[in-house]
Amino acid sequence: MISTVTTKGQITIPMPIRKRYGIHANDKVDFIMEGDRIILMPVKTLRDLRGAVSGKGGNLDAERQAAKKAVGTRNIEEIS
Repeated sequence: MISTVTTKGQITIPMPIRKRYGIHANDKVDFIMEGDRIILMPVKTLRDLRGAVSGKGGNLDAERQAAKKAVGTRNIEEIS
């Protein structure tokens, strides 16, 4: 697919590409240079990934507290 660069350096990402990769208005994209190619990649944020992984089906607060405790313990061990 071909897109034209405007005088302001802007391009339009063709609709089939936006749909396939879930790119919407105000999303961020990254341009990666590899030799003589430019790769456009959508940038995913933590908000985009929310709900992608399910919990263990237990108490979410208890899981959060256990995770915080584990990180705290690991940090104390690294300092000691």
